[in-house]
Amino acid sequence: MQFITTLLLAASAVQAHYTFPRLVVNGRAEEKDWAATRMTKNAQSKQGIENPTNGDIRCYQSQNAGSIMTVPAGATIHYVSTQQVNHPGPTQYYLAKVPAGQSASTWDGAGAVWFKIKTTMPTVDNNKQMTWPGQNDYVTVDATIPSSTPDGEYLLRVEHIALHMAMQANKAQFYLSCSQIKVTGGGNGTPGPLVSFPGAYKSNDPGILVNLGSIQPNAYVPPGPPVWTG
Repeated sequence: MQFITTLLLAASAVQAHYTFPRLVVNGRAEEKDWAATRMTKNAQSKQGIENPTNGDIRCYQSQNAGSIMTVPAGATIHYVSTQQVNHPGPTQYYLAKVPAGQSASTWDGAGAVWFKIKTTMPTVDNNKQMTWPGQNDYVTVDATIPSSTPDGEYLLRVEHIALHMAMQANKAQFYLSCSQIKVTGGGNGTPGPLVSFPGAYKSNDPGILVNLGSIQPNAYVPPGPPVWTG
């Protein structure tokens, strides 16, 4: 009986975790999983990253993707999840422009090149529970590529930070993916502030080491830089 219980708990833990293998742009999804989105190391295990200073916090990739997806500036985007995103916590999106002479299909995204374009904040539902946009859904919350984003190739990074165990150090769980995209029809904006991964987050940031039961929803502080809106 104990063995069966252990198996059931393990299966439940896997079902509670997720990956984001497919980008959707203006309602049109990648033709298959991991086509323009880089396959992550947890593609099978579904386990998140717990140490935000680890190198995997950038893209968690096991391999680059085979294609680059065209994304118009101003487009609405989201990701399909392999499981229900049922843990509390913010969803955040970042972009990093590929340097001239390099390609999104091979560039590693190193350095202070990432800027945030979306984050989410919690509210309190009718049951007086703190809840987050996109929680208990099979897709991530929508984001918009700012219309003034300059044309060019980028890495697009999505992350969901699961905070159900975040009252303990290095127990917040990061689920993320990076997609290879080409922004078209953009503008002349100057995105920023720019941060690096790893480097943007510390284990004791107030949005990472946090007891959700002891704060008001509007007191939550998302980790990373402020959102660039263009």
